[in-house]
Amino acid sequence: MRCFNGTGWLAIFTGTETMIGRIVDVDAWDAATGVALVVDPQRGTRRPVTDYPDFSHLERADQVVAAIPGGGWRAYWKDEGPDNGPLTEQVLAWLVTSKGRATPITVDAHGHVDDAESADRLLPPDEE
Repeated sequence: MRCFNGTGWLAIFTGTETMIGRIVDVDAWDAATGVALVVDPQRGTRRPVTDYPDFSHLERADQVVAAIPGGGWRAYWKDEGPDNGPLTEQVLAWLVTSKGRATPITVDAHGHVDDAESADRLLPPDEE
């Protein structure tokens, strides 16, 4: 699934001897220094990325600015279903990014949510 978050940025950490590499959402920016802040779940607070010895760099993420209902659209894969047959899933919602991109989000029969960017086609509500 694509990376979406509120700030539009991800912090990349390479890992240490005791901690694996990871990607963490940038939660905010320090008003005084401009340094990216991430949530430290062990301390229960925000910390500057520069406090971590394994901080590598920042990367852009898609910033969601709106979510709209799926409106009856469906995602179709020609060979992802049972026995490599066709698969169709309802588009639950469209996530709209700050750059105007709309990403279809589907839900499968087990309740798992994912983006449908790999779909072979997107079927409008009135098409079979």
